Amino acid sequence: MNYTLNQLRVFLKVVQTLSITKAAEELHLTQPAVSIQLKNFQDQFDIPLIEVINKRIYVTEFGREIAAAADRILAEVHAISFKMHAHKGHITGKLKLSVVSTGKYIAPYFIADFIKQHQGVELLMDVTNKAQVVLSLEKNEVDFSLVSVLPENLSTDHVELMQNKLFVVGNNDVRFDSPAYDKEIFERIPLIYREQGSGTRHVMERFIKSNSLPVQKKMELTSNEAVKQAVIAGLGYSIMPLIGIKNELQNGQLQIIPVKGFPIKSNWYLIWLKDKKMSPVAAAYLNYLRQEKQNIIHNKFDWFEKY
Repeated sequence: MNYTLNQLRVFLKVVQTLSITKAAEELHLTQPAVSIQLKNFQDQFDIPLIEVINKRIYVTEFGREIAAAADRILAEVHAISFKMHAHKGHITGKLKLSVVSTGKYIAPYFIADFIKQHQGVELLMDVTNKAQVVLSLEKNEVDFSLVSVLPENLSTDHVELMQNKLFVVGNNDVRFDSPAYDKEIFERIPLIYREQGSGTRHVMERFIKSNSLPVQKKMELTSNEAVKQAVIAGLGYSIMPLIGIKNELQNGQLQIIPVKGFPIKSNWYLIWLKDKKMSPVAAAYLNYLRQEKQNIIHNKFDWFEKY
């Protein structure tokens, strides 16, 4: 056999995308170039790697085995490249993170200086709900995940980043003058929920159940931003993370309603699979985070402790 690293990259990308067009786009190649490389690679095997049925690509069992081997080979090649750059004092490679949607308000601050210090590092960050974040970690598609609720059925290690606080919030159409309302207030302020699978929803429902709060569910929305805009518009109230409403509190679009038992307190965590073999970039980032997280919290989130 005489396959090339480029053929391995092309084949692996086709397997990942199940599309010649998407593979070409992600590899910055033309579709004919991808097709030729794929054919040249296939010609070196007597057993089919992929099948095209009704214009759809299907990977054979043998093809999946070859794709897994290609992934390992390319990872080793990348490690060799990293070691060369490391000897020159440079860190290069991809850092892959999945972040729960409300985590987007803190994640950039815990990453920015690391990326500035190591310009050879490429950041790939996916922002989605908790269920998808945990799934991407479970499938080992990312180096780290940022969550506010530790997964129960997945073996992980973690670094605690900072506190997470959830308050009852509404717009300023109605005045709430009591220094601290009892739970009966929920009988007259219908709540807007996040969707199932959201970490905020999980914490919120667990607190409601444990405290027997008499809540009225008004509606369900699929992002923190959607909930925030609905509350600002006067469609209802919600229990929201403080981290995502700083500007709206300061400009008077939202208010915190003082309710006994609030805020709900949890923590933000950076998590990774237990016993994961980290890439050099991931290991360098974890070391950076452990050394710098307190400075980041002090410099970027001092306002947080005022609430």
